[in-house]
Amino acid sequence: MVTNVKLIKKEEVANGTMAFYFEKPAGFEYRAGQFADYTLINPPETDEEGNTRGFSFITAPYEDHIGAATRLRDTAFKRVLRDLPIGTEVKLDAPYGDFTLHKTETTPAVFIIGGIGVTPVRSMVSQATHDKTGHKMLLLHANRTLTDAPFRADFEQLAKDNPNFTYVPVVTDEAPEAATGEHGRVDGAMLQRHVSDLNAPIYYLAGPEGMVKAMRQLLVSLNVNEDNIRTEEFAGY
Repeated sequence: MVTNVKLIKKEEVANGTMAFYFEKPAGFEYRAGQFADYTLINPPETDEEGNTRGFSFITAPYEDHIGAATRLRDTAFKRVLRDLPIGTEVKLDAPYGDFTLHKTETTPAVFIIGGIGVTPVRSMVSQATHDKTGHKMLLLHANRTLTDAPFRADFEQLAKDNPNFTYVPVVTDEAPEAATGEHGRVDGAMLQRHVSDLNAPIYYLAGPEGMVKAMRQLLVSLNVNEDNIRTEEFAGY
């Protein structure tokens, strides 16, 4: 579907990170974890990167609006997006992608995520919680500090609402006592503290390209079946 959608709300969801919520078009359907291309209409400034960006849905299909979130880099697109007045329309082209939760509810899901790569996970976990599916889900969300972690409050609430969901924030720059989850980089020892059988889950990796590649190499070194690893790289966010 290609259509114009109206901005209805925007808010800061982490340090230097904003979420943008738009009206959901009538009849629009998507799967949790998919993404959309958003195009600014007659923006006041532009650059060589253009007026279109792809963002994962942070909202779940059951919700009555659609949303996206991004780190606010100093680019023309991000500056215009940040300053968009409520009520402004942008062009939506969606849905795309297959980074979606697997169907078999007896197979656990382990999300190993860096930074803003968590956006599709919010959609997946929210929808699974709403549908009361049987998926056991673990999120290891790596950020420099807790204030850099998008949707931390949402994930803490989802963990309370869904006994099958475990949220583990992972911080690298804060002292261990400041972390409510894990401190340091995700490694084999950390993974084994939270996953009893490394070959049981399907793994979802998302975030900066370097982290995604490192996490794939880590899983392969732990003899995880590569068929059970799904990836989404967030470049240039």
